[in-house]
Amino acid sequence: MKKLFTAAVLALSVAASAAALPACSGADDTIYVNTNAFFAPFEYFGGDSGTEILGVDVDIMNLVGKKLGKKVEFTSTDFDVIIDNVCSGKQYDCGAAGITITAERAEKVAFSNPYFTSVQYVIYSGDTITQDGVSTDGKNAPYALWSQLAGKKIGYQRDTTGDIYVNLEINGEDGYTGQLQGAENTAGVGYDNAQLAVDAIGAKQLDVVVVDQLPANYIVKNNSSYKCLALYYDAQTATEEQYAICVNKNNTELLNAINEVLDELGTAGINALVSKHLGLD
Repeated sequence: MKKLFTAAVLALSVAASAAALPACSGADDTIYVNTNAFFAPFEYFGGDSGTEILGVDVDIMNLVGKKLGKKVEFTSTDFDVIIDNVCSGKQYDCGAAGITITAERAEKVAFSNPYFTSVQYVIYSGDTITQDGVSTDGKNAPYALWSQLAGKKIGYQRDTTGDIYVNLEINGEDGYTGQLQGAENTAGVGYDNAQLAVDAIGAKQLDVVVVDQLPANYIVKNNSSYKCLALYYDAQTATEEQYAICVNKNNTELLNAINEVLDELGTAGINALVSKHLGLD
């Protein structure tokens, strides 16, 4: 299954185009960062005004700005245009939005070293989903099997790995019969962000939402009406992916600075930022 999922991830297409705007590409004293601020704790709106973009990726890029002696400016857009926006180099130097590394994306942008490994989770309310066990892969994660999602209406954020996983399991691909394929009434529904999808559970429009681990934990932590579990194929097989920051291919200086900051932070530093933005420190 891991090999089949890898093939599905590599096939991810980011088709939206960026508008033609004056080039920046790090030419002035500002690093322009494209994000999608609905993916806490990596990026979210907060602060006194509620409109400031905060998060793990923001802290990382502010350290990069300090290293290069530049200001950092974040703009939130739809997630599905970020890769093409950065590729064009006309408005943004890089994208920081909990972006999963894929081969097709790497044809358009350069990726930093990976800095976080995530697992897909299912968000639900009541007894819609029940725990199947605790994983034996060293993570000791309480999990639900994908098979429990059969017959359910499943929400996800468009053009993310949640989108890929849900549609792979419903439709199958390249000889893989998805675990949800053929199950009566199973359907996937895409939303602009995970919070909108979760709101649809409360509105009785969805049964569950599939989203990355930390955004799932953040949403559940802040709303006692919901619960979440890791999604596994069996006790040993999670749904893993790696996050990185994407950079315009012509901006080697910025890519090198990002990698230096990630190396300096290390796993402990990244985990500390995650804890901070989850409110756990």
